Amino acid sequence: MKNGILFLCLTAIVSCKETSKEVQQEDKVAIEQTTTTTQPAAKKPLSPHTSAMAMVGDAHIHFDYSSPGVRNRIVFGGLLPYDVVWQAGAHMATWMETNKDLNINEKKLKAGKYGFFVIPNQDQWTIIFNTNWDQHGKDEYDKKDDVLRFKVAPKVSDAIQEHLEYKIVQTNNAEGTISLGWEKVIVEFPFKVE
Repeated sequence: MKNGILFLCLTAIVSCKETSKEVQQEDKVAIEQTTTTTQPAAKKPLSPHTSAMAMVGDAHIHFDYSSPGVRNRIVFGGLLPYDVVWQAGAHMATWMETNKDLNINEKKLKAGKYGFFVIPNQDQWTIIFNTNWDQHGKDEYDKKDDVLRFKVAPKVSDAIQEHLEYKIVQTNNAEGTISLGWEKVIVEFPFKVE
Protein backbone atom coordinates (compact mmCIF):
# COMPACT_ATOMS: atom_id res chain seq x y z
CA MET A 1 0.00 0.00 0.00
CA LYS A 2 2.83 2.38 0.94
CA ASN A 3 4.57 1.55 -2.35
CA GLY A 4 1.34 2.31 -4.24
CA ILE A 5 0.91 5.70 -2.55
CA LEU A 6 4.58 6.50 -3.10
CA PHE A 7 4.26 5.49 -6.75
CA LEU A 8 1.19 7.74 -7.18
CA CYS A 9 2.98 10.67 -5.51
CA LEU A 10 6.05 10.25 -7.73
CA THR A 11 3.85 9.95 -10.82
CA ALA A 12 1.99 13.17 -9.87
CA ILE A 13 5.26 15.05 -9.27
CA VAL A 14 6.73 13.90 -12.61
CA SER A 15 3.47 14.75 -14.38
CA CYS A 16 3.44 18.26 -12.84
CA LYS A 17 7.06 18.83 -13.90
CA GLU A 18 6.29 17.71 -17.47
CA THR A 19 3.23 20.00 -17.62
CA SER A 20 5.29 22.86 -16.20
CA LYS A 21 7.97 22.29 -18.88
CA GLU A 22 5.31 22.27 -21.64
CA VAL A 23 3.81 25.55 -20.36
CA GLN A 24 7.26 27.14 -20.14
CA GLN A 25 8.05 25.95 -23.69
CA GLU A 26 4.73 27.38 -25.00
CA ASP A 27 5.39 30.70 -23.22
CA LYS A 28 8.88 30.84 -24.73
CA VAL A 29 7.52 30.24 -28.26
CA ALA A 30 4.83 32.90 -27.73
CA ILE A 31 7.43 35.43 -26.51
CA GLU A 32 9.71 34.67 -29.49
CA GLN A 33 6.82 35.08 -31.94
CA THR A 34 5.82 38.38 -30.34
CA THR A 35 9.41 39.60 -30.43
CA THR A 36 9.95 38.70 -34.08
CA THR A 37 6.63 40.07 -35.37
CA THR A 38 6.71 43.34 -33.46
CA GLN A 39 8.56 46.00 -35.45
CA PRO A 40 9.46 49.48 -34.30
CA ALA A 41 7.08 52.20 -35.44
CA ALA A 42 8.18 53.74 -38.75
CA LYS A 43 9.80 57.13 -38.28
CA LYS A 44 7.71 59.88 -39.86
CA PRO A 45 9.66 61.72 -42.59
CA LEU A 46 10.59 65.33 -41.83
CA SER A 47 9.76 66.40 -45.40
CA PRO A 48 7.05 64.01 -46.67
CA HIS A 49 6.64 63.56 -50.42
CA THR A 50 3.23 64.82 -51.58
CA SER A 51 1.39 66.39 -54.50
CA ALA A 52 -1.36 68.82 -55.43
CA MET A 53 -3.61 68.19 -58.43
CA ALA A 54 -6.69 69.79 -59.95
CA MET A 55 -8.77 69.90 -63.09
CA VAL A 56 -9.42 73.42 -64.33
CA GLY A 57 -11.56 73.32 -67.45
CA ASP A 58 -10.00 70.50 -69.45
CA ALA A 59 -6.50 71.07 -68.01
CA HIS A 60 -5.05 68.63 -65.51
CA ILE A 61 -2.43 70.44 -63.40
CA HIS A 62 -0.14 68.49 -61.10
CA PHE A 63 2.54 69.67 -58.63
CA ASP A 64 4.89 67.08 -57.13
CA TYR A 65 7.08 68.09 -54.16
CA SER A 66 8.49 67.20 -50.76
CA SER A 67 6.98 69.27 -47.96
CA PRO A 68 9.51 70.50 -45.37
CA GLY A 69 8.39 71.68 -41.93
CA VAL A 70 9.17 74.95 -40.16
CA ARG A 71 10.22 73.16 -36.94
CA ASN A 72 10.71 76.42 -34.98
CA ARG A 73 13.10 77.89 -37.55
CA ILE A 74 13.15 81.21 -39.38
CA VAL A 75 12.68 79.99 -42.94
CA PHE A 76 12.69 82.94 -45.35
CA GLY A 77 15.70 85.16 -44.81
CA GLY A 78 17.14 82.50 -42.45
CA LEU A 79 17.16 78.83 -43.49
CA LEU A 80 16.51 80.01 -47.07
CA PRO A 81 18.44 83.20 -47.81
CA TYR A 82 16.78 85.92 -49.85
CA ASP A 83 17.71 86.43 -53.50
CA VAL A 84 18.91 82.82 -54.01
CA VAL A 85 17.21 80.20 -56.23
CA TRP A 86 15.28 77.59 -54.24
CA GLN A 87 13.74 74.36 -55.62
CA ALA A 88 10.45 75.25 -53.88
CA GLY A 89 10.43 72.08 -51.78
CA ALA A 90 12.83 69.61 -50.16
CA HIS A 91 15.08 66.96 -51.71
CA MET A 92 14.28 66.68 -55.44
CA ALA A 93 13.23 69.75 -57.40
CA THR A 94 9.51 70.48 -57.30
CA TRP A 95 7.90 69.86 -60.68
CA MET A 96 4.66 70.91 -62.32
CA GLU A 97 2.93 69.21 -65.23
CA THR A 98 0.03 70.40 -67.36
CA ASN A 99 -1.66 68.64 -70.27
CA LYS A 100 -2.89 71.96 -71.76
CA ASP A 101 -1.19 75.25 -72.58
CA LEU A 102 -1.58 77.82 -69.80
CA ASN A 103 -1.42 81.60 -69.89
CA ILE A 104 0.52 82.84 -66.86
CA ASN A 105 1.47 86.49 -66.45
CA GLU A 106 0.41 87.22 -70.06
CA LYS A 107 2.84 84.55 -71.36
CA LYS A 108 2.20 81.06 -72.70
CA LEU A 109 3.43 78.03 -70.79
CA LYS A 110 3.14 75.13 -73.23
CA ALA A 111 1.72 71.80 -72.11
CA GLY A 112 4.50 69.75 -70.54
CA LYS A 113 6.50 69.05 -67.39
CA TYR A 114 8.64 71.75 -65.75
CA GLY A 115 10.91 72.26 -62.79
CA PHE A 116 9.36 74.85 -60.49
CA PHE A 117 11.81 77.20 -58.78
CA VAL A 118 11.49 80.47 -56.89
CA ILE A 119 13.76 83.24 -55.70
CA PRO A 120 12.34 84.49 -52.37
CA ASN A 121 12.62 88.13 -51.41
CA GLN A 122 10.87 90.30 -48.82
CA ASP A 123 9.17 92.43 -51.48
CA GLN A 124 9.05 90.34 -54.67
CA TRP A 125 9.40 86.62 -55.37
CA THR A 126 10.61 85.45 -58.76
CA ILE A 127 8.59 82.49 -60.06
CA ILE A 128 10.44 80.22 -62.49
CA PHE A 129 9.35 77.39 -64.79
CA ASN A 130 12.41 75.52 -66.10
CA THR A 131 12.76 72.66 -68.59
CA ASN A 132 15.05 70.66 -66.25
CA TRP A 133 12.44 69.14 -63.91
CA ASP A 134 14.32 65.97 -62.90
CA GLN A 135 17.16 67.05 -60.62
CA HIS A 136 18.17 66.91 -56.98
CA GLY A 137 17.39 70.24 -55.35
CA LYS A 138 18.78 72.97 -57.57
CA ASP A 139 22.06 71.15 -58.26
CA GLU A 140 21.69 71.38 -62.05
CA TYR A 141 19.60 74.54 -62.22
CA ASP A 142 20.62 76.77 -65.14
CA LYS A 143 18.88 80.04 -65.97
CA LYS A 144 19.23 79.31 -69.71
CA ASP A 145 16.66 76.49 -69.26
CA ASP A 146 13.99 78.89 -67.94
CA VAL A 147 10.90 79.06 -70.15
CA LEU A 148 8.88 81.46 -67.96
CA ARG A 149 9.96 83.90 -65.27
CA PHE A 150 7.92 86.60 -63.51
CA LYS A 151 7.60 88.40 -60.17
CA VAL A 152 4.88 88.16 -57.53
CA ALA A 153 4.46 90.08 -54.27
CA PRO A 154 4.29 87.71 -51.29
CA LYS A 155 1.51 87.94 -48.69
CA VAL A 156 2.48 87.68 -45.03
CA SER A 157 0.15 85.91 -42.62
CA ASP A 158 -0.03 86.00 -38.82
CA ALA A 159 -0.58 82.24 -38.69
CA ILE A 160 2.25 79.79 -39.28
CA GLN A 161 1.86 77.19 -42.03
CA GLU A 162 3.99 74.36 -40.56
CA HIS A 163 4.51 72.37 -43.77
CA LEU A 164 4.98 73.71 -47.30
CA GLU A 165 1.69 73.36 -49.17
CA TYR A 166 0.73 73.91 -52.80
CA LYS A 167 -2.84 74.62 -53.85
CA ILE A 168 -4.48 74.78 -57.26
CA VAL A 169 -7.89 76.46 -57.09
CA GLN A 170 -10.36 76.82 -59.95
CA THR A 171 -11.89 80.31 -60.06
CA ASN A 172 -14.10 79.75 -63.15
CA ASN A 173 -14.37 77.29 -66.09
CA ALA A 174 -10.99 78.16 -67.59
CA GLU A 175 -9.11 80.05 -64.88
CA GLY A 176 -7.57 79.41 -61.51
CA THR A 177 -4.82 80.25 -59.05
CA ILE A 178 -1.68 78.44 -57.99
CA SER A 179 -0.30 79.12 -54.53
CA LEU A 180 2.38 77.95 -52.18
CA GLY A 181 2.35 78.66 -48.49
CA TRP A 182 4.99 78.01 -45.87
CA GLU A 183 5.96 79.59 -42.56
CA LYS A 184 4.11 82.96 -42.65
CA VAL A 185 4.40 83.53 -46.42
CA ILE A 186 1.85 82.85 -49.16
CA VAL A 187 2.72 83.36 -52.82
CA GLU A 188 -0.14 83.15 -55.31
CA PHE A 189 -0.56 83.80 -59.03
CA PRO A 190 -3.43 83.38 -61.52
CA PHE A 191 -3.46 81.32 -64.71
CA LYS A 192 -5.79 80.75 -67.63
CA VAL A 193 -6.24 77.57 -69.68
CA GLU A 194 -5.71 78.26 -73.38
